[in-house]
Amino acid sequence: MSAFILAACQRGTRSEAKSDVVRSLAKSSTDAALNVEERIKRIEGGLLPAIAVRGRADTTYALADRMRRYGVPAVSLAVIDSGRVVWARAFGLVEAGRGEAVDTTTLFQAGSISKAVTSVAALRLVDKGELSLDENVNSRLVTWKVPESALTTESPVTLRLLLSHGAGVGVPGFPGYKLGEPTPTLHQTLDGVPPSNTPAVRVEAKPGTAWQYSGGGTSIVQQLLVDVAGTDFPSLIQRVVMEPAGMRRSTFALPGAPNTTGRATGHAPADTPVPARWRIYPELAAAGMWSTATDLAQLGVALLHAKRGAPDAILKPGTARDMLTRQMGSWGLGLALGGGEGDSATFGHEGSTAGFTSRLVVLGETGQGVAIMTNGESEALINEITRSIASEYRWPVRSRPVKLVAAGAPAGFAGLAGGYRIRLDERAFDVSVTTDGERLYFTGSSGRPAVILPQATLRFFSQESGTEFTFIAPNGGAATAIIIDQPGQRFTAERVP
Repeated sequence: MSAFILAACQRGTRSEAKSDVVRSLAKSSTDAALNVEERIKRIEGGLLPAIAVRGRADTTYALADRMRRYGVPAVSLAVIDSGRVVWARAFGLVEAGRGEAVDTTTLFQAGSISKAVTSVAALRLVDKGELSLDENVNSRLVTWKVPESALTTESPVTLRLLLSHGAGVGVPGFPGYKLGEPTPTLHQTLDGVPPSNTPAVRVEAKPGTAWQYSGGGTSIVQQLLVDVAGTDFPSLIQRVVMEPAGMRRSTFALPGAPNTTGRATGHAPADTPVPARWRIYPELAAAGMWSTATDLAQLGVALLHAKRGAPDAILKPGTARDMLTRQMGSWGLGLALGGGEGDSATFGHEGSTAGFTSRLVVLGETGQGVAIMTNGESEALINEITRSIASEYRWPVRSRPVKLVAAGAPAGFAGLAGGYRIRLDERAFDVSVTTDGERLYFTGSSGRPAVILPQATLRFFSQESGTEFTFIAPNGGAATAIIIDQPGQRFTAERVP
């Protein structure tokens, strides 16, 4: 009898234990979902400016407010954590003034992130032995050749140099074409003949001597891939990159009827739709991809797996190591490398076309990252979103600069206010400084006034962007010029009558 009772009790215990496990798993799943939603909510309400102000509570912005400020109708995000895509979310509208909302499947122009995808395709062919990183590309090009010159006699153009922007090739970027305009073939683009709207792609500096960003160089890579693979470029990329990486929505096919649904409209300037919704970029490898934030994040995850030597990774370990090792300047093979050393090191790419701006950034050691796509032209918004995500997920990145606001003298602001002009070669850009009696505002080409805070009598900074402004005011009179310092750039704006 006692043995029967013991058996019965054990059976009951196993059944109850199984139910407990099911309940526990269900609760864990619910808790995880709630945790993600809470994180998304904090990120939405926690966008951060470039500068923290000492002695003040940190400034945070709401995503919807910042989208309105920068005139960006839609944002699509996908977050990478622990080496996988943990969530994706889309906000806003396909086109300003229309009621159609974007979702996580909406396609955006990826711009130069196309180059990163092209680079992965080239390296896949290297892994298969169909290409070599260090041979003269002319030995594999068939239907077009890089014109030889004195610059290439001793230093030929190689795939390694093209992917790292060290081949000395010209044509940094492509402006695109209006819908309905004639578009060039790849050969016409490479030779700069009509209807191409850019110069011929030629070697302008000795290969291997300096870093020189080149969309034209990526067009040479496109021709190399097409010649070696013997197939069209979109089909090749689909087969060797998009399918293995799990990029289910992305395409290099040029948009055209009936291929226009499910795509966001570009906006430039703020909140103004690009005529005919977008420009066409027949320079596919350099700028022609349409994608989603989820797909870009999947590419980031695929490269993480390759970096870690995972079985069946998209690249062999040695090739992935080459891709993520500095080749020229701060560039690997098709990827920008930044963030410092160790856990803070990053890889990725940015992209911009008329009316679209995007970013993919991945921390290779921690398995974290984000993909952001927008249908507007605001890198500032993307920066603020990135900072919010980095803060929420505790990325091991450098802290934001902290600055002290000096006791201002509003009475002197009137002498700084006025119109100024920046001259760059043959181009001129008008900016202005205004005051409401208490604060000073700078208005640049975007037309959006931004508060600038005093560091000293004639030195100010933008908390939003980190840009610094030094006014030149001889003998304490009205300012005659402004020196404007942005990361890696300095401009002088002279007062205009």
